[in-house]
Amino acid sequence: MKAVVFTLGCKVNGCESASLLRGLEERGWEVSDALVPADLYILNTCAVTAEAEKKSRQAVARIRAVAPQARILVCGCAAERSPAQFWGKEGVRLVTGTMQKGRLLECLEEEGVRVAPAESAFEELPSPRFLQTRAYVKVQDGCNNFCAYCIIPYLRGRSRSRALESAAAEISACPAEEVVITGIDLSSYNDGGRDLADLLSAVKDAPARIRLGSLEAHAVTPRLLEAAAGVRDFAPHFHLSLQSGSDAVLRSMNRKYTGEEFLQKVGLVRAAFPQAAITTDVIVGFPTEREEDFERTLALCRQARFSQIHCFAYSRRAGTAAAKLADLAPQVKKERLGRLLELAAQLRGAYEAGFVGKTLELVPEEERGGFTEGYSENYIRLYVRGGVAKKTRVRAEERYKDGLLCTPVENL
Repeated sequence: MKAVVFTLGCKVNGCESASLLRGLEERGWEVSDALVPADLYILNTCAVTAEAEKKSRQAVARIRAVAPQARILVCGCAAERSPAQFWGKEGVRLVTGTMQKGRLLECLEEEGVRVAPAESAFEELPSPRFLQTRAYVKVQDGCNNFCAYCIIPYLRGRSRSRALESAAAEISACPAEEVVITGIDLSSYNDGGRDLADLLSAVKDAPARIRLGSLEAHAVTPRLLEAAAGVRDFAPHFHLSLQSGSDAVLRSMNRKYTGEEFLQKVGLVRAAFPQAAITTDVIVGFPTEREEDFERTLALCRQARFSQIHCFAYSRRAGTAAAKLADLAPQVKKERLGRLLELAAQLRGAYEAGFVGKTLELVPEEERGGFTEGYSENYIRLYVRGGVAKKTRVRAEERYKDGLLCTPVENL
């Protein structure tokens, strides 16, 4: 019997799906994370945007096209937000939400809608089944921030953290070449007063390269940076969510910092890790964003010298505070997004060009078209001709596609 766990959305979803794959495998199933013919599908959905929710619904039809007779179980944020959009679809036998995903393994033959109430404790899942050289370890769930544009706190519940000993044990024992520590709001990790810096200190001798997931700017402190510097193999990459460079827009988003405070945190990172990659998220066209607000965002991005900017147009989500505000015209959002994408490409090019001729460490992820592809410690996409089986020291020769073309120097 074969089972597929198909995932949409964030890295936390991916991590939870990897745990379900492990649990299915331990129960005797042949497993996959790709849309291949199977007897059972678990669809792990996303609702961060309207488009993500639409793709989640469409995934049911995609599964039906591959395996018309298969059982489909639906979980995740889109199912939590509206179980009715999945229940009743051909092939769907069970709909749950974001809570108690581990219980799915005991409900493979059940039918109906089973959305569990919100939890106050972190749910321990089976150790994930790692299908790549990079693994994600979830240490936190939920969010207390209630940003005006975001539906996730209403779907994932309040912030809750994994026991430090449990998280550290999984990270230290992970056989992957790289481990990414992740959570819905990783910055709020707190196990009885022990925070993210304590967790980094607990895994400082882990054999894998350690990378942090997305952080809020307030999480960047001298103590955290000192703990990161003490890790045997730490990836100097900090993803700090900006969302806007305008203080007025940040206030209306319920983001609790100013542009100047954000830049101060960027300065702390650069002082501790001079060549670090600093990446970010920016929402373009929030309802209160005027042209001068957007210009401030562009200016701050230039000052911060981000190596990558994940930018997207604001998407109204019913049930959030911002949904009550009058939306901007689509053409305004489109034009601003184009300008920010242009700046993002310039900043990325400048950052990557600075590493031509320098040595980096490639963690290989896939072979395609005669090249091995993967990421450096500072999150640059690297390409090496031929096959590379393990973490390898490489020299960057030139910019290539969306990264750098490299030559192996030696195996680590």
